[in-house]
Amino acid sequence: MIAAIAVFAVAVVAGALHYANASPVLVFVVSGAALGGVAWAIGVATESVGAKFGPAVTGVLQSTLGNLPELFIVIFALSAGELVVAQFSILGSLFANALLVLGLAIGAGAWSAGDGVMRFGKRLPNDTATLLLLSIFLIALLGLSDQVGDKASEHQVAISVVGAICLLVVYAAWLYGYIHAERDRGAPQEEPTHGVLPFPFALGLLAVAGVLAALVSDWFVDAIDPAVESLGISKAFTGLVIVAIAGNAVENVVAVQLARKGKSELALSVVKNSVSQISCFLFPVLVLVSLLFEERLTFVIDPVYIGALALTGIAMWQITGDGEAVLFEGLALIALFVVLATLVWFE
Repeated sequence: MIAAIAVFAVAVVAGALHYANASPVLVFVVSGAALGGVAWAIGVATESVGAKFGPAVTGVLQSTLGNLPELFIVIFALSAGELVVAQFSILGSLFANALLVLGLAIGAGAWSAGDGVMRFGKRLPNDTATLLLLSIFLIALLGLSDQVGDKASEHQVAISVVGAICLLVVYAAWLYGYIHAERDRGAPQEEPTHGVLPFPFALGLLAVAGVLAALVSDWFVDAIDPAVESLGISKAFTGLVIVAIAGNAVENVVAVQLARKGKSELALSVVKNSVSQISCFLFPVLVLVSLLFEERLTFVIDPVYIGALALTGIAMWQITGDGEAVLFEGLALIALFVVLATLVWFE
C-alpha cells in the first residue's frame, strides 16, 4: 500500500511539473521515474490478479499489461510526429527484454542455484525464438527492399500492414496453444513475489495504474524534444535505452526476483512472453494503429539494427533453447546490450 502511494505521488509530481511548465529536463526525468513506478504497480496488481491461473497465464498477463507504458509512449510519439522515438521505443523494449532483463534473470537464477545452473522448460524459449525470428524475417525483408530500392520499397506501408496481420494471426494461434497446453499439463501454482493483494484492490490498482500510464506517457513524450536537446543525447538513445529501461520495470524487477528465489519457470515466462508480445503483438498492433496518424510506423529499420535483432534472436535461442543457463551466459547477454547502447549513444 505504501509503495503504491509513493508511485502515485511521483506521478502526481510529474503532472504538476508538466502543467506548471517546469524545466523540460526535470519533467523528463521525473516522468521517466514515474513510468518505472507505474510499470511496477501494474506488475504487482497483475501478479495478484493472475495468481489463481498459474504461471503461464500470469506471465502472459504481466507481459501484456506491463507493456502498457510502451504502448502509450509509442502512440503519443506517433501523434506528435516523433517517428524516431516511436520506432526506437519498440526496438529498445525488444533489446532490453531479450538481452538486459533476460541476462539479469539468468545471472540471478544461476547464482542462486546450488550447482550454478538455472533450469527451465525448453518449450517457451524455443517458441519465443521462433516468433522473434518470424518478425525479424519481415523486418529484414523490408529493410533489404528499402536499401536496394526495388519496386516493393514503394509499398512499405502496405507490406507492413499485411505483415502485421500475419504476425498477429500467428501470435494468436501460438498463445491459444501455449495457454491450453499449460492448463492440460496442470502447471503448479507459484507464490507471487509480492504476496497476493485482495482481488478487488488489485483490480482497482490495475485500473488506476493503467490511466496513469497513459497520462505519464503523454507528459514524457511532450518533454522529449526540449529535454534531449538540453542534455545533448539523441532521440535514438532515448528510445532504445532510457524509455526501454523505464518502461520495462516490471520485467526488470519481477523476473530477477523470481529467478533469485529459484522460480525459473515463472521468471522465464515473464521475460519470454514480453519478447514475443513486443515482436508479434505490440509492434504489429502499433503498425496498424499508426494508420490513424500522419506518421506511419512500418517494419523498415536501419540495417545495423536488423543485424542486431538477428543476432539477438540467435543468442536467445542458443543460450536458452536447451533449458539450462549459467552465469556467464547471462553476463554475455548483458554485455551485448551494453555494446548496443554504446553504439546508439554515438549515433
